[in-house]
Amino acid sequence: MDRRLFLKGTLASGASTLLPRLSLAKSSDGFFELEAGKSQAKLYGDQGPFSDLWLYNGQLPGPEIRAKQGERVRVRFTNRLDEPTSIHWHGIRIDNAMDGVAGLTQPAVKPGESFDYDFVAPDAGTYWYHAHNMSWNQVPRGLSGALIIEEANEPFPVENDLTLILNDWRLDEDGALDTDSFGARMDFSHAGRLGNWLTVNGTSLPDIPLQAGRWHRLRLINTSASRVLDIAPARFGAKLIGLDGQCFGEARDVEGTVQLSPAQRMDLVMRPETVGTIPFEMMTGQPFTFANFQVSASEPDDQPLTLPGVNRLPEPDLSKARTLPLVMAGGAMGGMRSLMKDGKELDMRQMMEAGLFWAFNGDAGMQDAPFFSAKRGESIILESRNDTTFAHAMHIHGHHFRVLERNGDTLEHQDWRDTFTTVPRETVRIAFVADNPGKWLTHCHMLGHAASGMMTWFGVS
Repeated sequence: MDRRLFLKGTLASGASTLLPRLSLAKSSDGFFELEAGKSQAKLYGDQGPFSDLWLYNGQLPGPEIRAKQGERVRVRFTNRLDEPTSIHWHGIRIDNAMDGVAGLTQPAVKPGESFDYDFVAPDAGTYWYHAHNMSWNQVPRGLSGALIIEEANEPFPVENDLTLILNDWRLDEDGALDTDSFGARMDFSHAGRLGNWLTVNGTSLPDIPLQAGRWHRLRLINTSASRVLDIAPARFGAKLIGLDGQCFGEARDVEGTVQLSPAQRMDLVMRPETVGTIPFEMMTGQPFTFANFQVSASEPDDQPLTLPGVNRLPEPDLSKARTLPLVMAGGAMGGMRSLMKDGKELDMRQMMEAGLFWAFNGDAGMQDAPFFSAKRGESIILESRNDTTFAHAMHIHGHHFRVLERNGDTLEHQDWRDTFTTVPRETVRIAFVADNPGKWLTHCHMLGHAASGMMTWFGVS
């Protein structure tokens, strides 16, 4: 983080912003109306310049869409941009035709045209939506929003159920979004597009209102292009209840930090007892405050903590599972001298010219043939090995998986995820049931890494 820029902006903004509860009003025909278009907003405090952004419905972040578990979600999307785009509903196990991956599950929506997304949300939890055509360029300009699927009897009242979208922006010296550096090969071949400015729900250093003596649910969503956020829940009195939309059924006391990589979500519960200010921090070697919880007096609620229910996901049969390798290679200092693209070997010079720096199992980018094909209901174990010098956030579309092992050590909590983080030289084993028919993307959610090779797909018959 650029601490000088951060401190300068903090003094200039004096941000004291209540987090809005944004939602879409249903139209008469039962559709949510969502538009992508060019807009402007101030990222660098109230006194900073306007940044040129791409937003949904002109809002930063995009409108929060809320629906009930099992409810039909219908979104009429219109593209007001000058280039094609699409919307991916991240983490939701929906019909493949609605997954929103341009070029794989649907054609990209052309400028001026519309597309109707229509799906049933089977699992309650914290999810999000974002652009999925040239994502490296469209998402860090602002095209993302929260998708919250509530239980039929949501245990937290609306005023105590807070969605916090955390985003990492790259600003120039004037405090406006740096648009000249989009697509920089230095970013693609290194850690990705890292910013120098953090916002919560589009605001820098906001005040987040809480009530003393009452339980709150905090839904954290990392929509950054590449930045991994390390959160220490115990430092502000919170307990962990879920990851990537899947709740545990119990509240965990966490020692140390929990990684929140790009695309990942974290659900916390928190019951502050006294009035005052509690820093909301990111751990970057030392605590780094990027928001403040402002606790106000209220009538104490003596009701015990009631947790969300647990979604019923298909359990993989490890005794019958097929194990497949997923070897990550490339990037700066990675030592990769060649890779395969569409059946042809590219040397280092050709790789640079094509903007390809990363590979899965020696192949760069989307291939005509799938990474693997599975029969519906087959259990799959992926054994990923990170042979690079950088971390990666691996996302599998259309499915949730259990994280079983790291470097041969069986994990105490084999939690359900849709995105897992892997650090350099690490081997991670995950398992899932391939029960959702269609073509499903698998990619790194450091978006520049995906654009420059870390992207493949698998088929479920």
